Amino acid sequence: MEFPQQPQQQRPAGDGKIIYPLGVKEITDKISNDEVVKRLKLVVKTYMDMDQDSEEEKQQYLALALHLASEFFLRNPNKDVRLLVACCLADIFRIYAPEAPYTSHDKLKEIFLFITRQLKGLEDTKSPQFNRYFYLLENLAWVKSYNICFELEDCNEIFIQLFKTLFSVINNSHNQKVQMHMLDLMSSIIMEGDGVTQELLDTILINLIPAHKNLNKQAYDLAKTLLKRTVQTIETLHFNYLMSSFFNQVLVMGKSSVSDLSEHVFDLIQELFAIDPLLLVSVMPQLEFKLKSNDGEERLAVVKLLAKLFGAKDSELATQNRPLWQCFLGRFNDIHVPVRLECVKFASHCLMNHPDLAMDLTEFLKVRSHDPEEAIRHDVIVTIINAGKKDLNLVNDQLLGFVRERMLDKRWRVRKEAMMGLAQLYKKYCLHHEAGKESALKISWIKDKLLHIYYQNSIDDKLLVEKIFAQYMVPHSLETEEKMKCMYYLYACLDTNAVKALNEMWKCQNMLRGLVRELLDLHKLPTSEANTTAMFGKLMTIAKNLPDPGKAQDFMKKFNQVLGEDEKLRLQLEQLISPTCSCKQAEQCVVSLTTLSPPIAFNTALSNALVKLLNKSIEGTADDDDEGVTPDTAIRAGLELLKVLSFTHPTAFHSAETYESLLQCLKMEDDKVAEAAIQIFRNTGQKIETELPQIRSTLIPVLHQKAKRGTPHQAKQAVHCIHAIFHNKEVQLAQIFEPLSRSLNADVPEQLITPLVSLGHISMLAPDQFASPMKSIVANFIVKDLLMNDRSVGNKNGRLWTADDEVSPEVLAKVQAIKLLVRWLLGMKNNQSKSANSTLRLLSAMLVSEGDLTEQKKISKSDMSRLRLAAGSAIMKLAQEPCYHDIITPEQFQLCGLVINDECYQVRQIFAQKLHLALVKLLLPLEYMAVFALCAKDPVKERRAHARQCLLKNISVRREYIKQNPMAHEKLLSLLPEYVVPYMIHLLAHDPDLTKPQDLEQLRDIKECLWFMLEVLMTKNENNSHSFLRKMVENIKQTKDAQVPDDPKANEKLYIVCDVALFVIANKSTSCHLDSPKDPVLPSKFFTPPDKDFINDKEYLSPEAKIVLQTGKIQQTGVLGAVNKPLTVTARRPYIKTPTSDTVSNASTNSQPSSPATNKSRDMSSEASETGARENEENPVITKAGVVKKVRYIFHVNTKNQGSELVQRKITKAGNEIK
Repeated sequence: MEFPQQPQQQRPAGDGKIIYPLGVKEITDKISNDEVVKRLKLVVKTYMDMDQDSEEEKQQYLALALHLASEFFLRNPNKDVRLLVACCLADIFRIYAPEAPYTSHDKLKEIFLFITRQLKGLEDTKSPQFNRYFYLLENLAWVKSYNICFELEDCNEIFIQLFKTLFSVINNSHNQKVQMHMLDLMSSIIMEGDGVTQELLDTILINLIPAHKNLNKQAYDLAKTLLKRTVQTIETLHFNYLMSSFFNQVLVMGKSSVSDLSEHVFDLIQELFAIDPLLLVSVMPQLEFKLKSNDGEERLAVVKLLAKLFGAKDSELATQNRPLWQCFLGRFNDIHVPVRLECVKFASHCLMNHPDLAMDLTEFLKVRSHDPEEAIRHDVIVTIINAGKKDLNLVNDQLLGFVRERMLDKRWRVRKEAMMGLAQLYKKYCLHHEAGKESALKISWIKDKLLHIYYQNSIDDKLLVEKIFAQYMVPHSLETEEKMKCMYYLYACLDTNAVKALNEMWKCQNMLRGLVRELLDLHKLPTSEANTTAMFGKLMTIAKNLPDPGKAQDFMKKFNQVLGEDEKLRLQLEQLISPTCSCKQAEQCVVSLTTLSPPIAFNTALSNALVKLLNKSIEGTADDDDEGVTPDTAIRAGLELLKVLSFTHPTAFHSAETYESLLQCLKMEDDKVAEAAIQIFRNTGQKIETELPQIRSTLIPVLHQKAKRGTPHQAKQAVHCIHAIFHNKEVQLAQIFEPLSRSLNADVPEQLITPLVSLGHISMLAPDQFASPMKSIVANFIVKDLLMNDRSVGNKNGRLWTADDEVSPEVLAKVQAIKLLVRWLLGMKNNQSKSANSTLRLLSAMLVSEGDLTEQKKISKSDMSRLRLAAGSAIMKLAQEPCYHDIITPEQFQLCGLVINDECYQVRQIFAQKLHLALVKLLLPLEYMAVFALCAKDPVKERRAHARQCLLKNISVRREYIKQNPMAHEKLLSLLPEYVVPYMIHLLAHDPDLTKPQDLEQLRDIKECLWFMLEVLMTKNENNSHSFLRKMVENIKQTKDAQVPDDPKANEKLYIVCDVALFVIANKSTSCHLDSPKDPVLPSKFFTPPDKDFINDKEYLSPEAKIVLQTGKIQQTGVLGAVNKPLTVTARRPYIKTPTSDTVSNASTNSQPSSPATNKSRDMSSEASETGARENEENPVITKAGVVKKVRYIFHVNTKNQGSELVQRKITKAGNEIK
């Protein structure tokens, strides 16, 4: 619609007279409003029926059109009048287009503002006049009447008012037509005009900001649709330019006065991006600029915005704008913590909505998983787990690996999130199989890693593992059959360490049940001081197994007080620990009693369900293959599971059905299966003889057969089973003992092993019954015929160790013979006879001769290693019995300790493990902990690290035992870890490697051994322990070596070791010179009483020695230069090695040739991972003189100068004494 070239007021027909439609009287201000409305309706009808081709009518009603734009109508107070006039005016613009009858710019502005005001009536859709308002809107939109305003100078005011009106009136009661007409009306103004201003743009954009969006969702949708429509039209170039200019001024120039919306710029960018990314093509480079701002809060705002843009579903921004994406990824390493945190949170949405970007995010999440901020590490886990819960394919193995690592985080919150997250994934994909077998296989490692956490020291970790097991791995809410099936196949699929952890968990739970049972029994007794003390001990032990043990102690005291007063509470506890308690009952009790997770209450019903699964596997009708295990694996694991549960829940197995199934297992060919079945009978069969006679009659012959001809492990379990469950055990054992004792034949060693095992355990369990025949067997057969003879020639391949299945039957029989001697003595528990002394001398001789008692050189090196290990372990086993510990001489103790420095890696490894296990159970005397000091000489880093961990554990156990047991203070000499120092000093003073006391290298080695122990002891200066240690060493220096009190060289060595110890203590502690509150007591077995007339204030360390000890600056010449490099000691017998070309090759699965260079440069991690293949290089290292020093254990004082003939006479004498 256009204005005429020469605007002039059109004259109405008939000389200005207004012509009204037929039947319509004149409309003036003289008539009532009702009459005006009535007449206007007819006028509206007339204009409505007219079209643009009615030239005659257009001329006829021109005066009326001008009249309707008069002040009377435009300012009429009656809204009905205004509505009808607006409708007429809209039709007039339609009819007279393209030339409007109104030529005054002011009048046009007044008319359009008037029409705009009438559009407010669209708001009420229930109004009787709504149809007329709709007609008005439709007419304006169809004709595009507002486009006539483009020629007006201040048209922007009209458009702004129109847009504001339309956005304000639209609501959820409007139909699609209303919205479309509004959209057409506004889009025509934007697309066909070229003067859109910032104010008009603000009018549109304001509806996109969150506050307005929440107030009027329909206005938001209208603005969004309007922008979508206009962005696709070429006519909107100016509009896009204006928008770009707005963002540029706000973002880059920081001008907040450009628009009222400046403070909402990031909200607008997000909304505009969601509408159409093309709207922001020119804005994105400005965001990259803002990402590099120096203001942390500004970067955070931009990161939050871009996180939404990149992470939005269907967003292609990352692929379309790679520079911006890379710049954004860089913010993962931002110095500002909230920025890094926001980036990590974004990763979750990105992984879920854009799996193709996972590889880009992986490396950045890896770095953030090690972020110093706990919250960021926590959110990395949440990000990965949330994505994994949605779809496991969204997270790759690397991302899951980050979560696995965080299970060992130093912060509990992070560890808990990682463990719980992985547990949820396991339950969803492995237990419920929501994504098929492939996904379950992808995360099959989760179950093992979760259970491995049970090895951690934190009680919170242990309790969380228990909770996870009961809720996610074997949910306690499952029905009996499903629950046992879940546990059955879980146990079959676990790795060895996870199985051990699970077994330990059940043992700990069983221990707690026992403590609670004992506590309840104490409540049934009359009140007394002894009863109260016993209760306190139980409560403290229980508190150690609860979160935050410090607070738990107070809570347990209060709980115990309530327990004594509340009988109902006691009944609930008794029900919880009852063998017949079901899982549902346990859950109810636990919820009402403690914060612990409901355990799996194993009862007879669960036992029967588990046995049924085992029977199906045996019969071949189970779903073993579907569960990913072979039937043999399922059977073996199922029995191992039953075996463990038989320890913790023995009464649950007492049923004929269970025992019948176990009898079937005894007949299977798998030795491990039969062994486990026997052990289950041993643990649970105490009532078989009285209540299940049929089972008894079937079981006895099977046990006899296993004791006579089964495997060694089966024989052991069979003997113990007979002893545990039968009343006439003497008769049963005699029926096994007599035929076995008669059939012993050293010429057939492969048939000796099982009989020796059975005879040894019988003699230990029934020593009185078989004392006389056993003495004869030991003297005439074990020592004389078996141990003192070498019937076969060993393999001369030079290897120090071979696999178990490669050991010769004769050596296996000799090892069992040594164990038989030990079991025989442990059964007698009598040190009055000569048998114990003679056996100890025989074992010492075995060590002196390096395992070759006869010294005929028939036996192989690997077999000698086995026998040395057996002899050292035997002495250590006897030392656990007080009556034998008293008669073990210092020399024998030293020989036993030196096994930990054996040339064979496996001997060192196995001996150290046995030593640790005995010490941590407080079975061995404290002096044996001193042996770990010798581990400082081990050339393998992993062995030294293991020894240090053993020391830490043992010291921790002893300190905790002293704290928890008030009576332990009377035995501090045997319990307090600091009292290991005198034994260590004495042991090192008699170390065969200490040949030249003033030799700097030897002194440095002694210092390393001392510090290996002292470093652990001096971690904390508890109760002024540093000064106590100093005082102890000073006191030793005032005594003499009780082993050889008159030997000045031996005493000098002792004093030199003391001076080295004092030097180490003084250099590592600033408080050691304080007065010691206690006077240390020295063991009389190793040190003479101090002589009051003798004051030893001499310093035995030269200034040069002190410098070496201080700096360590001396060329390294390790005692064990390679893993199995011989210990070089002057007193040890040398021998000349054959030329290199004639040397036996060690290239095998168990050894490889080595040299000092290769040993020195070897990768330690390789040594640890290939203990069987690379730890035992037998080729001795050739010295410069071409002489090889061979490892040989000696009695350092008594036999250091004796030849092989005298050693052989000692060995023979030991054998004769036993006879």
